Amino acid sequence: MSSSHVFPEALLAEVAALPALPGVYRYFDAEDQVLYVGKAINLRKRVSSYFQREHGGTRIGHMVGKIARMETTVVRSEAEALLLENNLIKTLKPKYNILFRDDKSYPYLKLTRARPASARTADAAPHPADSPRVVYYRGAVDKRHDYFGPYPSVWAVREAIWLMQKVFHLRTCEDTVFSHRTRPCLLFQIKRCSGPCVGHISVEDYAHDVASATRFLRGETQQVMADLEQRMLAHSDKLEFEQAAELRNQITALSKVLHQQAVDTVDDQDVDILAVQIQGGKACVNLAMVRGGRHLGDRPYFPMHVEDAEPSEVLEAFLAQHYLEVPVPPALITSHRVDKGLIEVLSEQSGVRISAVHQPREQRRIWLEMAQQNAQIQLARLLAEEGSQQARTRALLEALDLAPEDFDGFRVECFDISHTAGEATQASCVVFHHHKMQASEYRRYNIEGITPGDDYAAMRQVLMRRYSKLAESVRLGEGRFPDLVLIDGGKGQVGIAREVFESLGLDLSRIVGVEKGEGRKVGLEDLVFADGREKVYLGRDSAALMLVAQIRDEAHRFAITGMRAQRARVRVGGSKLEDIPGVGPKKRTRLLQRFGGVRGVSEASVQDLCTVDGISEELAQAIYQALR
Repeated sequence: MSSSHVFPEALLAEVAALPALPGVYRYFDAEDQVLYVGKAINLRKRVSSYFQREHGGTRIGHMVGKIARMETTVVRSEAEALLLENNLIKTLKPKYNILFRDDKSYPYLKLTRARPASARTADAAPHPADSPRVVYYRGAVDKRHDYFGPYPSVWAVREAIWLMQKVFHLRTCEDTVFSHRTRPCLLFQIKRCSGPCVGHISVEDYAHDVASATRFLRGETQQVMADLEQRMLAHSDKLEFEQAAELRNQITALSKVLHQQAVDTVDDQDVDILAVQIQGGKACVNLAMVRGGRHLGDRPYFPMHVEDAEPSEVLEAFLAQHYLEVPVPPALITSHRVDKGLIEVLSEQSGVRISAVHQPREQRRIWLEMAQQNAQIQLARLLAEEGSQQARTRALLEALDLAPEDFDGFRVECFDISHTAGEATQASCVVFHHHKMQASEYRRYNIEGITPGDDYAAMRQVLMRRYSKLAESVRLGEGRFPDLVLIDGGKGQVGIAREVFESLGLDLSRIVGVEKGEGRKVGLEDLVFADGREKVYLGRDSAALMLVAQIRDEAHRFAITGMRAQRARVRVGGSKLEDIPGVGPKKRTRLLQRFGGVRGVSEASVQDLCTVDGISEELAQAIYQALR
């Protein structure tokens, strides 16, 4: 954009009237689509700069040239502005903001807390609430328990749990399993659990192990070692050599772990290392995590709308968006300098005093170099994959003689039907655009009111439900049809799709069926058309067929997982013991104790069930039917 661009007088007057206060601004184009969301310490000064400077052909320059109107919100502080800005970015997804995918899938290690000693009963059987359990966890945090993390990946949590078992012998079993054990499980035999379920360790000693594990996870390794040694010597002085030997084995195991991780054992407790690489209009921010002094691994992020952005700008966008919902550690190491004001706002918002270093030394420098290398590798992989996917999209367009207005936005919807002998019939719809599968847009449809096993009726129902609504939206100018509708099936299924599209007045040329080839072998599929064209065989090595197969296979996978879940609900829904009329707490306990759990009860015959005290033949029949 050039400074000679003519803006509406009303817009310029609105800019001049803005207050010199902190706030958030939003720009809109002539079609009222949000272009950009930003924050400012001084709204008047910041917003005015967009209309007074020369931005050239940059991303911001293109955006400014499209501004038709704006909205502003005054807030009390820069911290409030940051919070509002990034909530709006995530909600509105503006076209010119650097946007990171909303990622809430971080796993945690959860350590349940024991109930207070006052709640215990003397001489009672071991209770699961007295023996905290270590477990992998995702979801909302419950303040009644302790959580460690977040961890960058599932395997990092699994490794931490393995350490808790190997060194501190903490249990991982479900409370229901714990409550019904009469002898220790295999984990006790291989010295991965101390057997609290059957009283092989006292509540007090187990509590010591839990406390040591908690301190270890917080990075207090030397204090843990000293405590274990002190307890071992105390038992030895009392001639309690068996207990002393157990603690000696813990010390040995912990020493081996610390020796293996010696490179990571530094003064830092919790640190995030952030490295950014930009190439070919794409960017990767690689986040490496150190928790409790241990390097847990890393995770790459690929933002949208990067274009001509600077590395520091990408990093600042990540910091602002990522740490809205993920706890921020007290130390950040970055590959490029970031705004001190942003760090101060994050500190104020989180209540944690945060330091950020972009030229670290010693161990921190090693961590940063690792993160930079991984960012470079991940970005190169993304560029290679995207190039391959774009080539496949182009090959499919050429094979089908299609010319969409928006090559990158070329949209495919694919349908598949799945059931088991007519039971739990479901249809799936998966979506492909921008050269990749879009999982957030997938849909499942429960198919009802048809003859079991009638795939044609199922396909007719799902297509009618999907496209009758979409047709109405398109007529109102609110929706968009896919450029291609793939049907997992041959001539019969395509014929059903043709009937639906004809009844709705839709374009038949959009429909393509994927027909199994000879022997149903992959690579021998034919494409079947609804508009009368001859079927096409693309060839086993065709890039177009690779894309069709990728989309079709994803639809099949999505349909199968949905069908299995639905079938499980049909067969087992309401079949837990507590949901069966006539089975109260006492009878449920007797059943579980006799057969060792719900699975054992479900595998028992009616005659076996009748042998349990209080279970009549009529009730046994009801239980037998409910669990099948």
